[in-house]
Amino acid sequence: MALQTQIYPLGERALVLDPSPLEPLSWELQAKLCWLATELRLDNRLLEVIPGMNNLTLVVKEPGQLKSVKAKLDELWQRAPDTAFEPQTVTLPVSYGGEFGPDLIKVAQYHDITPEEVVHLHTLASYKVFFIGFQPGFAYLEGLPHALHTPRLATPRLKIPASSVGIGGEQTGVYPLASPGGWQLIGQTQTPLFDPLSDIPCLLAPGDIVRFQAKEICL
Repeated sequence: MALQTQIYPLGERALVLDPSPLEPLSWELQAKLCWLATELRLDNRLLEVIPGMNNLTLVVKEPGQLKSVKAKLDELWQRAPDTAFEPQTVTLPVSYGGEFGPDLIKVAQYHDITPEEVVHLHTLASYKVFFIGFQPGFAYLEGLPHALHTPRLATPRLKIPASSVGIGGEQTGVYPLASPGGWQLIGQTQTPLFDPLSDIPCLLAPGDIVRFQAKEICL
């Protein structure tokens, strides 16, 4: 069945491509959107190209450019390849448990497994970066094993240390910056995910593959 693509305005200077609002989340669809974003970043009519979760937002420099940009967006989407690119794999060493992951034991107890088994399952999986959001450098990852799906904290913490690795519901991720948050903290990486002074500020990009590697387990 063909995707029911929608392209609609968002205010006076933005467009949203929503390929199939009734379809479940799909990595194949996200890969096409990542390819599309790469192509559109070469267009000098655009201020921003923002991949979301199975959608894409474009911000134009001038309101009068919306019509022509929409035509190009539709044309590119029609010929977007099924296999869009070769993703890079980024491995993040993690110190699990102890002061680095104060919720590791609680996550283990919730699933009736050992903390070591939590770490094993967490590092066994490969995670795909759907998009960057929430805060600079924060990657929304797909791929957390069902056995580790864990509810968020009932009361969010007021401050989570930068580089903390957490689990929130069906997702895992890394907080690039210190911030409030309600995810269960299981570890911390020493790899910075966001550097505003770098030519490429965000370590991760949509389409990347992330692997976690146990540096140590502190109980």
